[in-house]
Formats: sequence, structure tokens, C-alpha cells
Amino acid sequence: MASKKILAFSSSRSGNSAFLEIPSLIINDFIGSKPTIIAFIPFADAGNKYEEYALAVQEGLKNVALKIKVALPSNAASVIENCDAILVGGGNTFKLLYDLYELNLLNLIREKVNNGSPYIGWSAGSNILAPKISTTNDMPIIEPKSFKALGLFPFQINPHYYNKNIAGFNGETRDDRLEEFLKMNPGVSVVGLPEGSYLKLKEEKFEYFGEEEGALFTSGENEEGFRKKKIHSAENISFLL
Repeated sequence: MASKKILAFSSSRSGNSAFLEIPSLIINDFIGSKPTIIAFIPFADAGNKYEEYALAVQEGLKNVALKIKVALPSNAASVIENCDAILVGGGNTFKLLYDLYELNLLNLIREKVNNGSPYIGWSAGSNILAPKISTTNDMPIIEPKSFKALGLFPFQINPHYYNKNIAGFNGETRDDRLEEFLKMNPGVSVVGLPEGSYLKLKEEKFEYFGEEEGALFTSGENEEGFRKKKIHSAENISFLL
């Protein structure tokens, strides 16, 4: 089996940057100069405006050596089968996974990536790399067949990771929510990806990069072992695989 090549971004932009402005530079280096046909999967868009989404992605990646083919419900399997790489956009994770089940695409994507096709995703597109989508921040606007996702990573992902105590706010913080998850799922790890951060798996090396430190949440084999550790930019986190 070929080694996997994966870029998992927290988000499509950071701060006041334009759509895909920062990721495009990283994607360009990741893909290289060889022209690549990439299948763009837009199903996380809850408004089903797939063509508009694809046009925005094409504009954002106009300086990358990519030929983008949008996967629509009518042709998704064929587009994915005949692509060199896969690009999965952000939006609502529940909607994305629902459509992937409805169109029977999960196994196809998984096989392509396991056989060496590069995978690039952001937000919802990163969420589905995990075994389940249980650590997404998105509202469950539709019920997919299962919470089980691609499982290309053995740990969970929490994009847009942000943990602040706000004066007068009495709800749970992000850390509170992730601790709840780990109490119900002992032995599972979660990587929190702040805005502007990403994970890169290439040539058997797995690294975290980000403007801010990431967070690694782990638990022991019982519900009392919640731990949080900072992840530094350019840190090798291959042990998670």
C-alpha cells in the first residue's frame, strides 16, 4: 500500500486573509509543479450551491498547478475515480457525511487515499478524516447514516479550536466539550486545530504547523484521565499514527 499524503487545514482562511489565500501557498508546495487533476467535493455546502463554491475554490487556488473538477451528485463517483487528488471543502460536517453516505463515496475516497492519491481538506473536510465526526463543532442539521467517517487518521480532529472563558457566559467551553467526549470515549485522542493551523502527512512524516499552538487531548483507560498538551509548530506528531 502506498504511503498516504494528507493536508488537513483547520479553516480556509485565518484572520483577515482572503479565502484560501494562506492554504494555497501550502497546497502549492504540497502538490508540486506537476499538473494535477483534483476532484473538489463541495457537499459540506448546506445550500447546495456547488458550482458557486467550486468557482470560489478555483479563484482561491488559481496560482496552484491544479485542474479542478467539481464532483456533483450526478457524477461524483466518476470524477473521484479519475482524479489524481481529492479536495474536500468546509461547511457543515453532518451535511457532508450525509451526502457521502447517500452517494456511496466513503470507500472510494478511502481507497484512493490509501493507494497514494493526495487528500486536502479544510474544516468539515478535515473532520471526516477522523474515525467519527463526533468532535465537530457543527450543528446536526441533517442525520447521516452513521457518524463513522473515513478513519484515515486514528484520532479525532477539532477544527476551529478555540477555548476562552467569556465573562457572563455560563455555557461549556470547547475544552469542557472535548473533556465530555473523552470521558465517554476513553483511550481516544483529539487534536485541536486553531485557525491558521494544519496537519501534514507526507513521506511517512506527520507534522503540525500553525500560527498558534495546537492542543492534544488524551484520556486514560478510565474516565478520570483527561490530559491536554500543547503542540508546537513544525512538531513531529507521527506517534499519533
